[in-house]
Amino acid sequence: MSPNRHPELQQPKLYSPLKRQYVLEMLWKVILLLMLALPTLALDNGLMRTPPMGWMSWERFRCNTDCRNDPKNCISEALFVDMADRLVEDGWLKLGYKYLIIDDCWSFMSRDNKGRLMPDPIRFPNGIHKLAHYAHDRELKLGIHANMGKQTCAGYPGTMLDQIQTDAQTFADWEVDMLKFDGCYSNANEQQKGFPLMSKALNATGRPIAYSCSWPAYRGGLPPSVNYSFLGEICNLWRNYDDIEDSWESVMRIVDWFFQNQDDLQSVSGPGHWNDPDTLIIGNFGLNLEQSQAQMALWAIMAAPLIMSNDLRTLTGEARNILQNKAVIAINQDPLGIQGRRILQDEGRIEVFWRPLSKSASALVFLSRRTDMPYRYHSTLSLLNYTSSSYTAYDVFKDETVSLPSVNTHFTVTINPSGVVMWYVYPDKSLEQTKETGGHPNFQRKHAHRLSAASRTQLGPNSALNLSTFI
Repeated sequence: MSPNRHPELQQPKLYSPLKRQYVLEMLWKVILLLMLALPTLALDNGLMRTPPMGWMSWERFRCNTDCRNDPKNCISEALFVDMADRLVEDGWLKLGYKYLIIDDCWSFMSRDNKGRLMPDPIRFPNGIHKLAHYAHDRELKLGIHANMGKQTCAGYPGTMLDQIQTDAQTFADWEVDMLKFDGCYSNANEQQKGFPLMSKALNATGRPIAYSCSWPAYRGGLPPSVNYSFLGEICNLWRNYDDIEDSWESVMRIVDWFFQNQDDLQSVSGPGHWNDPDTLIIGNFGLNLEQSQAQMALWAIMAAPLIMSNDLRTLTGEARNILQNKAVIAINQDPLGIQGRRILQDEGRIEVFWRPLSKSASALVFLSRRTDMPYRYHSTLSLLNYTSSSYTAYDVFKDETVSLPSVNTHFTVTINPSGVVMWYVYPDKSLEQTKETGGHPNFQRKHAHRLSAASRTQLGPNSALNLSTFI
């Protein structure tokens, strides 16, 4: 808060500079306490009822600002215009990929004379507002990055506590649709105040702005250091863990962390408030075909945001087919919004993951941790805790069906090294909601509130699997 903008707060000239500073600091502390005492309103925005989908710059393009020597790949207006065009013209938007997200390194190295953030005038000559209009004209939504602290992770101007309201209003004035709020160069006390304050400030602008907060990633990601009940009241999604890198090892570190801690994380994720394991790196340099399918399948099982960070201009056909797989997207976007679990780790280095879905269906992923050769994995649905019924399994990558007349029917799946087989499993009798969901007997009791809501939901083409589309 600048006293020059509020003459009534200015102190008499007889006050020393030190006393003046003390009075203003005390006044700001009182304002913070009052703001924290206000009712939480952020999730009244009604946004992100299914995991968000889109494209983000960071993992693929990082902080490349050398537009003179690398104009096609630097963080600039031109890059985001290119990606907006690709999202629309190459069919991504029709599948649900609608967020175009600017990560770090977009701003000028100082604020303007009114204390507002401003974009780099050379790399973003028309400003963020004009870019937002470009996105909106194409039915996309624009996201932007800011940072709780003195500076961003890459050294650009950050957002201090007394700048939160200004920055929130600036983003609203620019007609931004999503804010990713990072936490570099801030301490625990500043984060404790700043992340909730930004939530309130965004809501106070009157513009629906989805709020992604990285707070948990800076506090270890787990209770009791992270209060996920409170977080679910102020944020639409949150980063829990480390940034993803362009490698299979990085993907597996993230997968291991999320599923080793699934008892703490599964219940806190759901419609309007999602765990975020970071971006999809499919189509870059670090994953082969099998590993790319594995990341897509496991992110769908986790009900994770499907935010790509790649170069949409140069994607191979294989990468595009994985990222545009309608069956996997439909599983990810299932309206129940329940995060899946790892249910088995086999001594043959095979792992099985399960996610309950609407209409008594479920998804299974069989992951091979092997590095030698394709592995033939034998099992039955009863061994995976399914109850008595007749099922059909649809292999979402092979576009094949498997009939399972009984939960005791033996089946075999062949899984390539570091690859997956992903099934959409549904009971043969009906796809309507029944007393069982996903085959697990304890599921209905644990998630009764979501089942009740789902039974009243009319499922759209991008929210639940329409089998006639795929089989």
